[in-house]
Amino acid sequence: MRHRVAGKKLSRDFDHRKALRRNLLVALFTHEEIITTEAKMRAIRSEAEKIITKAKRSLAKDDPAQAVHARRIVLAKLGNNREAMTKVFDVYAPRFSERPGGYTRRYKVGNRKGDNAPMVMLQLLPEE
Repeated sequence: MRHRVAGKKLSRDFDHRKALRRNLLVALFTHEEIITTEAKMRAIRSEAEKIITKAKRSLAKDDPAQAVHARRIVLAKLGNNREAMTKVFDVYAPRFSERPGGYTRRYKVGNRKGDNAPMVMLQLLPEE
């Protein structure tokens, strides 16, 4: 039974799965779009949206200590990649400040040639 078990294993052990998620999130925030398998996209999409929401909420608060705390939390989730973290807070949080959610979009791009895995493009929405 899988009651109350969250997340997908993606045929990897814990450390490999954690590194994969961090790498995909950093790539998404650095390049604004990535092409990956549908299963990997589903594994990171909600995490990416939660990171952007955390950044948005920290900009809205007046307390600088809470803003620093939010930056440290996001930095830890992105594997201490300061470039990606600053882009989240300086570019994406102001871009999505008026949007209540749904910061990403996915496009199906067909199947991978080698193993016929369904591939998707996950991208952050552009400015409106």
